[in-house]
Amino acid sequence: MRIAQRGYGEEGRERLTLVPENVDDLWHLAHVLEPGDRVDGDTTRRIQRDDDRMRDTGGQREHIHVTLEVETVEFARFANRLRVGGVIVGCSREDQLGSHHTLNVERHDELTVEKHFKPDQTERIEEATEAAENPDVAIATVEEGAASIHTVQQYGTEEYASFTKPTGKGEYSRPREELFAELGEALAHLDADAVILAGPGFTKTDAHDHLDEEFPAVADQITTVDTSAVGDRGVHEVLKRGAVDEVQKETRISKEANLIDELTENIATGAKATYGPDDVAEAAEFGAVETLLVVDERLRTERQGEGDWSIDVNDVIESVEQQGGDVVVFSAEFAPGEQLSNLGGIAAILRYRLQ
Repeated sequence: MRIAQRGYGEEGRERLTLVPENVDDLWHLAHVLEPGDRVDGDTTRRIQRDDDRMRDTGGQREHIHVTLEVETVEFARFANRLRVGGVIVGCSREDQLGSHHTLNVERHDELTVEKHFKPDQTERIEEATEAAENPDVAIATVEEGAASIHTVQQYGTEEYASFTKPTGKGEYSRPREELFAELGEALAHLDADAVILAGPGFTKTDAHDHLDEEFPAVADQITTVDTSAVGDRGVHEVLKRGAVDEVQKETRISKEANLIDELTENIATGAKATYGPDDVAEAAEFGAVETLLVVDERLRTERQGEGDWSIDVNDVIESVEQQGGDVVVFSAEFAPGEQLSNLGGIAAILRYRLQ
């Protein structure tokens, strides 16, 4: 994310002109924008005409600049765009005021956001800005007969490719070099800045040797890590061990993986942890929360008044921060966020056990 301009608008609202530079940035914006915010952007709109010179044909598209009062926000992940819907409250054509419109925000589109930013939203913007300097990372896991590649995004990991090539003995077996070659070709096409090659046993070492010989440019980017599994489980092990952090600053998802493990371990042993909105709010009242964990999708739902929690989540966050606690907003797109959702969407690691 690039911040092109900072300022203040009406009623003391902060005004940021932002340029999303990748899909991660669009995802971040989806969790920053809320109903009632104002956004400015360039767009096209079908303008209907009906005068003496032209019969109404349904309208022609014109380029206009609009200010919307936000009503809906949707991250269209597979379309690589953010859809922001609302009422036009400012426009380069006054006859369009009061109409509903949707801004389709894509990478490199400039968008101005005017709102009272909450602390976690400001932190998210800053995180996205800092992440622009981080290298792109791929995690490749390999064992006999199977390999996979996952890319690391801020909203989670995503499978990029997987391969199955039976090796060893038998009618359908193939030389393991075929598997290594497919892996190398995919990694070369992905062109990541760094690759973590993981898996059990010596297969990954043999794969690395093959890549070093046949795909030297890929091999130069590789760090190897021992894991007991491949695929999603292997990726989780890589994140837990902090291997990604060696090539990136501490990533959002590796932090989440470690925190959810600490939380579930504390819950299992009856130690310093609690979960669910009411119990977490009570812990915050006592000043017992060391780290508050909340899922981004649930946080947005509650802030929009569409949830069913009996607590004010903003009050809980403010209370935790005032008492020196940390607040971590989990991505619903990644496995730890799914685990946290199953615990009610909100939990806390405590400073001390509550009776």
